[in-house]
Amino acid sequence: MAGRNEQPIVACRGVWKLFGARVEEALAALQKEPLGKAEILSRFDCVLGVADASFDVGPGEIFCIMGLSGSGKSTLVRHINGLIQPTVGQVLIDGEDIAKKDPATLRRLRAEKIGMVFQNFALLPHRTVIENVAFGLELRKVPRAQRMARAEKVLETVQLGGWAHRWPDELSGGMQQRVGLARALAGDPEILLMDEPFGALDPLIRRQLQDQFLELSRAVHKTTIFITHDLEEAFRVGSRVAIMRDGRIVQIGTPVEILRNPADDYVADFLSGLSPAKVLRASDIMTPLNGQGLPTEAGSWPKARPDSDLALLADLLTAEGDRVLIADDKAQALGWVDRASVLKTLARRQHYA
Repeated sequence: MAGRNEQPIVACRGVWKLFGARVEEALAALQKEPLGKAEILSRFDCVLGVADASFDVGPGEIFCIMGLSGSGKSTLVRHINGLIQPTVGQVLIDGEDIAKKDPATLRRLRAEKIGMVFQNFALLPHRTVIENVAFGLELRKVPRAQRMARAEKVLETVQLGGWAHRWPDELSGGMQQRVGLARALAGDPEILLMDEPFGALDPLIRRQLQDQFLELSRAVHKTTIFITHDLEEAFRVGSRVAIMRDGRIVQIGTPVEILRNPADDYVADFLSGLSPAKVLRASDIMTPLNGQGLPTEAGSWPKARPDSDLALLADLLTAEGDRVLIADDKAQALGWVDRASVLKTLARRQHYA
């Protein structure tokens, strides 16, 4: 989320999108009464895609938009790169309304500022891995030596350095998706739009790629809008999560905020089967230092990051002691987690549902 004095990288302001011939009538009715998608279709023969969506995404944030099929999440994300124009409302990139940009400027925005990663890998089968990664740069007429050097560097970043001259059909599904991510990163975009990027993968590979994506995000610090139908994935990946239903955003918050205060019964139903062990992090349950010094025995405690999940903390506590020291990337101590706090959280899963 953008800070108090920090301009958001992406912002939506009252975005509505309807499809059909009687859009103006349908919109007028929607703004007077809370009609559902079925009623809008029945009365006006219009499809409600997005209803009054507003949010900000700050620099470096991973903002997840979560919803079931037909909720409007993919329609909403297509507004952000200008593939769809809102019926009413604004989409702002770095404070500028993209609907006011001419086609050439909008194409340049997509090519240079926004990287897209899709569920369908969409790799070109007649090009090698490195040629696929460099393809966007080729379209921008970047000299071959420069684009190949950039593509090679990005492949190293996504741990595919040894696969540059292989063909796409020689790679597993997870590796192909990493090529897709590398292609998006090759142009060094400010914004990543990821539309169900891991949805076609099996659960084990999906979780591994989530871990790799989070590690990569800490390194490259891209502002990311991540679309998913999976609440567990949204909570695991997102700094904040927007939950959509029938075109409307029903709640926005951090995973912990949503767990503790679901906005309505629809959100609560989603949460009912979700284990805190898969969502909460060390920073959510740790005892902070608050300026106090560490106990002398802290030097022997196992260490973990503030974003470590409860399963990792439980493993460390089982194998190595009664407390885990929580420290940031610079090894600065932030606090600690003890065995009792982990067990209490795991035992009281319904406290958060």
